[in-house]
Amino acid sequence: MRKIVKVSKNIFFTFFAMILFVTIAVFIYHNYQKGKESSLISEGTPVDFNDKEINVYTEGSGEDTYVFMSGSGIAAPVYELKGLYSKFAKENKIAVIERAGYGYSDVFHDDRDIDTILEQSRKSLMESGNKPPYILVPHSVSGIEAIYWAQKYPSEVKGIIALDIGLPHQYVTHKMGMVDSLTVRGVNILTKMGLHRLVPSAVYNPEVIRQSFLTDHEKEMYKTLSYKQFFNDDMEQELLQSYNNGKKSVNLPIPKDTPILFLDAIADENENSKYTKQKKEDYEDFAEKLLKGDVIKLKGTHSIYLYAPDEIYDLSMEFIK
Repeated sequence: MRKIVKVSKNIFFTFFAMILFVTIAVFIYHNYQKGKESSLISEGTPVDFNDKEINVYTEGSGEDTYVFMSGSGIAAPVYELKGLYSKFAKENKIAVIERAGYGYSDVFHDDRDIDTILEQSRKSLMESGNKPPYILVPHSVSGIEAIYWAQKYPSEVKGIIALDIGLPHQYVTHKMGMVDSLTVRGVNILTKMGLHRLVPSAVYNPEVIRQSFLTDHEKEMYKTLSYKQFFNDDMEQELLQSYNNGKKSVNLPIPKDTPILFLDAIADENENSKYTKQKKEDYEDFAEKLLKGDVIKLKGTHSIYLYAPDEIYDLSMEFIK
């Protein structure tokens, strides 16, 4: 019996030592890679905020400026959204704003309050040569900022093309619970240890690599930026503040004068789910309160910009004009 216990202890300590060794090795490698990644040359115009910078990528020309606003956790927006915004850039001016903690922008380590986020976006666009009014193209959690923008500065928002966005009241109604909050904090901690580098498919979207809208060099930059920025402190706080940020918008009148096109992404396997039906109902209720609003269903996953770029472009042009 004593021999079995002794062997079990040896196995346990050997296993623990191996896990510790791997973790330390990954952490050292992670910090080595971060040092190399910190010297990346940005694709865009950096705007200064007290020794921190936000990156804005601009392309094309035209009467309207379409501002692309990525969803939560899309670590390299300039690359991941290219398949969509390149369609718009052929006849319009586009701007991709990389919020603090995203893409080539710095991590600001602030509380990600919606007023802070919005003022950073407004200043970044203005100082990078993009004047209002804008047609905002938000995805997912950026829906809070886009709608709040239209509420606070209606003259700056000509319209919104909402790509499967989260509505402010949805973040209030479905407040993040304790388990979700701990999960968000836990993933952030694991990322600081560099363990995300062991799971590439969780760091960047493999569909971006499979498709052909990026060059081979851009695909490598996409991967590199994704490893560098994955679930950093700003992304963590952005999610943890979603309830408070949504509540600020909910407490203001709906921007009824702002035209909004809701593009509702529905995957085949989720078509009849309770969540899908509720989302569609929420979009329709919001659209009915606007002077000009519409809800159109698109077939695809939440990252709908990867699966229906041509359809999104055509629907957007028709709606705005």
